[in-house]
Amino acid sequence: MAIIQMDVFSDCLRQMTNIKMIHPGDAPAFMTAGNPHYDRPSKILYLLHGYANGNYFWLSGSDIENLALRYNLAVVCPGGGNSFYLDGKGVGSAYGRLVGEEIPRYIQKTFGLSSRREDNLLGGISMGGFGALHTGLAYPENFGRVFALSSALIVHGIKNMKEGDANPTADYDYYAAVFGDLSQLEASDNNPETLVRKRMAEKRTLPEFYMACGTEDFLIEENRRFRDFLRAEGVPAQYTESPGVHDWVFWNQYLEPAIRWTLGETD
Repeated sequence: MAIIQMDVFSDCLRQMTNIKMIHPGDAPAFMTAGNPHYDRPSKILYLLHGYANGNYFWLSGSDIENLALRYNLAVVCPGGGNSFYLDGKGVGSAYGRLVGEEIPRYIQKTFGLSSRREDNLLGGISMGGFGALHTGLAYPENFGRVFALSSALIVHGIKNMKEGDANPTADYDYYAAVFGDLSQLEASDNNPETLVRKRMAEKRTLPEFYMACGTEDFLIEENRRFRDFLRAEGVPAQYTESPGVHDWVFWNQYLEPAIRWTLGETD
């Protein structure tokens, strides 16, 4: 199994960007013998990190190296800054297109991996959970299944902020820079709910969704709200919650079940 660090030029960001990758292609036969996941080519799992973290966070905090080997997954961890994986205004801030289109195309071409949507999977935690849901909806033709843990579905919580306002995470200026005009946020494409309605009106095939959140997580009500929204719109989604807060203890509890779900496996 190889751990690869790449600095590549991104047209979306107009600068070099770092990608960390785990590739199980050189796993020795004694470790893969009898493992049915090696009867197929590697699938790709893109993992999005949270706010105030970086793409190293997955390798330092989770068991993703062992899981990549166990399930024959090429795991790709882009760097998203604090962008919420949205396309900002101006040149060099297209983080949504970066993770939804540019990096998948680069990885597929460079490593000879599948471009089929069912072989390209997407997941994230916190801000990255929001990013995974939003990216899956923005680029539904590129991803077959999406999981989101403790998603920072904060649209309704920030929509009424005014200049000079702040919360414990950031201030109005930051949110306006990332999400655009907050007074118009609910109706914009930066709101996953708006994208759900648009894609359904377009009769597009949506990815399948898996969500999990801890009952003591400060984002639990936002996750329940989005769960209820999806159900009301008739969008299939598997949702689970259990005791836990916003940390790796909870995320590691659900990372393997989420991966198994993306692969179509049930316990």
